[in-house]
Formats: sequence, C-alpha cells, structure tokens
Amino acid sequence: MSAVRTPATEKSEQAGPDHRTEPVETAGAAGMTEAAGVVGGRRVWFCDLDGTLVDSGPVHEAAFREAIAQLAPGLLASFRYDAHAGASTREVVTGLGAGGALAERLIRCKQRLYRERVAAGAVAVLPGAHRFLRHLADRGHTAYLVTAGSRGSVERVLAACSLGGYFREVFTGDDAPVSKPDPGFYLNACLRWGVAPAEAVAVEDSGHGVASALGAGLVTFQVGRAAPVPGAIPVRDLDGVLALLRPQGRGGGPQESGGAWTGGAWSDGGLIDDGADR
Repeated sequence: MSAVRTPATEKSEQAGPDHRTEPVETAGAAGMTEAAGVVGGRRVWFCDLDGTLVDSGPVHEAAFREAIAQLAPGLLASFRYDAHAGASTREVVTGLGAGGALAERLIRCKQRLYRERVAAGAVAVLPGAHRFLRHLADRGHTAYLVTAGSRGSVERVLAACSLGGYFREVFTGDDAPVSKPDPGFYLNACLRWGVAPAEAVAVEDSGHGVASALGAGLVTFQVGRAAPVPGAIPVRDLDGVLALLRPQGRGGGPQESGGAWTGGAWSDGGLIDDGADR
C-alpha cells in the first residue's frame, strides 16, 4: 500500500517533531461526556504499545544512541529521538540518511541492544495499563495491539511486562508495507481483522500514531501530551480513558474524567482506584 496523505497526516507533519499543536477544545465535564458518548458504542480497541502502555522511550533512545555511536558516529549529532517517536526502527534509520548495508547493520544492532535492555527489566509498565486492559477484558471488549515496533521486540516486551494475555492479536511494523503516521498502517490492521474503522477506538500517545489512527477514521485517544493533536480526544493518562468507560458514580464517569484537557490545562478527575495496578 502506498503512502496515503490525509488532513490528519498533514497536521502531524506541520506540528513538527514534538507535534506540539494547539489543544483540542474539550470543555471539561461537558466535553468528556460527549467523548464518552462517541466511544460508548464501540467494543473494539486498538492499543499502541511504546509510550502508551509501557515506558520504553528512554530505552529505545539509549539503544539507538549506542548503535549509532558504534557503527555511524558521524550521524549521532543529528539524532533526535523525539523527532521519530512512534516510527519504526527502519524509518528512524532511513531518516538519519543511512542506507544499504549500513542501514541493515544499524537496525540489527539497535534491535539487539534494545532487546538486551528489555531482558534486563529496563522497560516498565505505565501506571494504569493493567487496570485499563483488565477493564476492557472484564466488560467483553476486544483489544488488539497495533504497534510500529518489530515483532521480535514487541513479543519480548509483552512477555517481560505480562501484557500479552490481554490482546486477541498483535499487529507490528513487520506486518505492513507502511508505518505510522501513514493511515495505511491502521487500515492494514483493520483489514487483517475485519474491523471497520467506525467500529473501533485507538489509544495512542505520539503524533505519528494519532495521525495514523485519525487518518484511518478511528476515534482516537491521545494519552499524556500537554498539547494534543487536533481531532484526538486528550487524556492525561490511561485512567482518564478508563473513567469514560465506567458508569457514573463508580470511580469516574464523564463527570470524573481522571485528568481531562480543559483547553488550557489538565483537570484532576478524582478517579477512585479499584485495586493496585501491576
């Protein structure tokens, strides 16, 4: 599938490396009530991994820097991990200008170094991840993992963090001819599983991931960004998503958003914990 350009993709590109764009206009409780209504009828969830469920960004960056320092030290000064968050390892290496045999060596080296760190326990589960995924499973929702990571790395992280059992299937950067922010990445996942974009919700953190999901037509949450991409539903953390799924009066409903963007700042939602997250 060739790259697809959409308004969402263009917004991501215009926002720059950190995708620091103007905030979505979400008016506190009223805005989150509207968001809860939009999400309410959808029972299929597409979840990103890196930066959404696990705190892997610093580990990826360290592996990239070590690989570049070993094999192409001249490229290290121009490397900025934030500019590539959400992209595949191959796309990052290509973006650095490496090609041919050097590119392949960099990819293999970075993946090996990252996987060594995963095995050593360097990647932590983000707060609320197990709680959120348990809630989806308990309520009969179907969760899929949609990540630009390589399958070998993703499988190691899922095992190390005890996350694999929550997902019906996993879609990785090895499974599509394009990567985030191309909407074709999410469209390929939808096609594989027979899910219409209008039936699904995506949970992402990076501008690349949000642009891919929005461009494919999915309702999309963006977790933890101070200035979310226009069109996404912004929440401070996964408990903010969880609050929208709970009935009112049970630790969050639309009036207790678990941390919603109110147009200029995050509001505290007062979410009641239903058990320690793992």
